[in-house]
Amino acid sequence: MSRIAKNPVAVPSGVQIALAGAKLSVKGPKGNLEHEMHPLVKMTQEGNLLKFQRTNDSTLARAISGTTRALVNNMVNGVAKGFEKKLTIIGVGYRAAVQGKKLNLTLGYSHPIVYDIPNGITIEAPDQTNLVVKGADKQLVGQVAAEIRAYRSPEPYKGKGVRYVNEVVVKKEAKKK
Repeated sequence: MSRIAKNPVAVPSGVQIALAGAKLSVKGPKGNLEHEMHPLVKMTQEGNLLKFQRTNDSTLARAISGTTRALVNNMVNGVAKGFEKKLTIIGVGYRAAVQGKKLNLTLGYSHPIVYDIPNGITIEAPDQTNLVVKGADKQLVGQVAAEIRAYRSPEPYKGKGVRYVNEVVVKKEAKKK
């Protein structure tokens, strides 16, 4: 069995788990998430622990059992605590502002970039050069942060652009004459 799938998922207080057929729904203070369970994986709840079993010994069943356990663990943690990604904007005149459900980015192009914030995600701009992307769905938080970063990824000579807070950009040396 997958070593990841052997570990049970602890459900904190305030989080409700409901399994109707193959549809798993997790509700908590930060939101609601749903997941379609694979038929090769069986989930059982014992008290506040969720345990995962594969239905046969195929290679696919071993892989899916660990993946399902990791996804459910992320769902439980997301609705209980939430996830966040921090971005910083580096460059003269580069800035960001949140206006309702839209994020306005000025990144050195001839036009401002308007990004529609998807449902389930909140973006905060503590100042003009920092962004915090928050949400209950770990995959969606990472995807939104990656899409914002892709508008102007850090360039290798001066390091200007949008980057994650702990991201290290290796700078190149300029051409010598």
